[in-house]
Amino acid sequence: MDKLSPIIVRLGDPSQLFEAAGPSPFGEAGPSPDAERFFLREAKARKGQARLGIVLELPPGQTPPGLAERLRSAFTAAAGAERLAIQDLFRTGRRVLAIGLSVLAGCLLLAAQSEDLLGHGISANLLRESAVIFGWVAIWRPAEIFLYDWLPLRSRLAALRRLADAEIECRAAPAG
Repeated sequence: MDKLSPIIVRLGDPSQLFEAAGPSPFGEAGPSPDAERFFLREAKARKGQARLGIVLELPPGQTPPGLAERLRSAFTAAAGAERLAIQDLFRTGRRVLAIGLSVLAGCLLLAAQSEDLLGHGISANLLRESAVIFGWVAIWRPAEIFLYDWLPLRSRLAALRRLADAEIECRAAPAG
């Protein structure tokens, strides 16, 4: 068996792990924001280490049946939602890249024609430089998406997948 890197959580009540059933039409509540932040921080801190383990220490007799599977399902659902968010980001990136490249091409054509349109002088220089700057600004957002915006989402997805694959144990908290 793999060596586990345990995340030990002492809870006063199992409900601390989950949001109250909210707007979901399916009646499933995900992890509470505080619990999700905690688990993500712990999973990221153990990046590259052994397989994760989650140990939920609860007061004696307060371990509801299926708690471990419910937590695993919550992490699996959150990982699925994060994967969809990344796909949506790249879909948006492709759209804005097509728009940005079209605008850049038009701006570069306008810049190349600036002297033909306005002759030699400050007006032609202003039009040429403005068109080039505007064209490069038009591809700023797609460049940002493809170079940077996906990285934190990918990191979060990896942590959520590790949490969904974690070995989860529920046990009575030690006295004291």
